[in-house]
Amino acid sequence: MTFEKVLPELKAGKKAVRQGWDGSEEYIFVVSDDTRNGETINPYFLIRTKEEPALSQFMPNSCDILADDWKLVE
Repeated sequence: MTFEKVLPELKAGKKAVRQGWDGSEEYIFVVSDDTRNGETINPYFLIRTKEEPALSQFMPNSCDILADDWKLVE
């Protein structure tokens, strides 16, 4: 699946991973309802890994955006 096809699914609350990842990556997802000090934060990506801390900000690079090995996960 391409990033263009997986992006609407991520925005709808689903999780995705690249099949080409073979490290500690478990999945990415979109956080779209976050606030800080009462102010709304723009949506952003997080990635869950098997490392500690488990959650980090995810910023897709050109390889991620152009890849066609994305898949949805539970």
